[in-house]
Amino acid sequence: MSRIIRASEINQYVYCAKAWWLGAIKGIRPSNVRELTGGSLAHARHGRAVAVAGIAQRVALGLLLIGVVLALIWFGGGAR
Repeated sequence: MSRIIRASEINQYVYCAKAWWLGAIKGIRPSNVRELTGGSLAHARHGRAVAVAGIAQRVALGLLLIGVVLALIWFGGGAR
């Protein structure tokens, strides 16, 4: 019988083949569900923080570009 193997299963197998085998083949669920849930939440928070940092970086670069253009206009206009 064939079944679909998901990318998350491949990731789990690469990380720990025994854990994959216990869960996927033997049907044994982890006993540390609370810790795993906490880890997933921590990763989600970190992902959001990285996204916000990326947006802040783009905004900062945009403001820097605007400042450079305004400085060129301001100082360049006085040279005439």
